[in-house]
Amino acid sequence: MALSAEPDPQQVDHRTLPRRRGEVLYAAIFDATLAELAEVGYARLAMERIAARAHTSKASLYKRWPNRAELVVAALRHQRGEPEPAPDTGSLREDVLTLLRRAAARLDGTFGQAARGLMAETLADPDRTATVRATMFVARNRYLTEILNRAVAREEIPASAIKPHIIGLAPALVDHHFLMHGAPIPEEVLTNIVDDILLPLLTSTQ
Repeated sequence: MALSAEPDPQQVDHRTLPRRRGEVLYAAIFDATLAELAEVGYARLAMERIAARAHTSKASLYKRWPNRAELVVAALRHQRGEPEPAPDTGSLREDVLTLLRRAAARLDGTFGQAARGLMAETLADPDRTATVRATMFVARNRYLTEILNRAVAREEIPASAIKPHIIGLAPALVDHHFLMHGAPIPEEVLTNIVDDILLPLLTSTQ
């Protein structure tokens, strides 16, 4: 006896299903977002299909996230769970390299697909994605600031070396390589960013 095909998520009437609230609903939406992202990519990601897959309404999505960019960021944070602490190896070079290796590993997968799409969308529609742009780099800049402050305390670099444009430089160069060449990002690229660009800038004022 042949098994019946699984129904198309777009044809499921969410009103006939048990009503979900709170964390259960959020988890279903985030799982649906990540599943759609893996299946069709960011460019073809549609709120309607995410809602259908999560067995909820588009109104439920738009009530919480005004656009797909904000929903994708929320879903990726949910997937990530509790963030790792900033690296603390006792060495500025190793701390930054560890952080960049984490970033490179995340870019080699679903997160990378989303990141590429998000970066493109924030450039194409800056007004609509202002909230995403304001929060995309907060965590990693916080990590870099923590790493650099510890390096100052160890007297590896002077306090005057910590400047806003320096803090985000190394991760931005990783992003640029990813956008130009894709993933995986070679270890040599990461070490060159740290040894040939970042460390010389940080120590040039000593």
